Amino acid sequence: MVAIGERFAERVHFDAQGIRRFAELCGDWNPLHHDVEAAAMSPFGTLIASGPHLTSLMMGMNATYFSRRFDALGLEFAFRFVRAVPVEATLLLEWTVDGVVPKVSLAGHVVTLDGRAVDAAGGVYVTGRGTMLIRERQETS
Repeated sequence: MVAIGERFAERVHFDAQGIRRFAELCGDWNPLHHDVEAAAMSPFGTLIASGPHLTSLMMGMNATYFSRRFDALGLEFAFRFVRAVPVEATLLLEWTVDGVVPKVSLAGHVVTLDGRAVDAAGGVYVTGRGTMLIRERQETS
């Protein structure tokens, strides 16, 4: 099963090519993610990662982590953007389990998690809250 306090993390680097590519794939054409000159004149002074870039990575971490042991399904996620992620930033994306509740009507357990993205100095860029449904994996013959 999953234990309260269980933690998983991944270090991610945000380079210009990755920022542009992700923004393009999700249809975000904000110049802050594509145009170096426009981004340089912004309050950020450089390209920044789009919000969906970071949150998609964080939600994907949950799906990957839990699906290694269970049938897993994301139920709900909420994020707060604390500061922009500049080009060439390397962040630690981390989640900690803070609740596990049996849910008979869903034939599994509801897992709640707190997440965040932080730099090496401890600066927080994004905080998150997630809810996952996990079920014992059904073996097929």
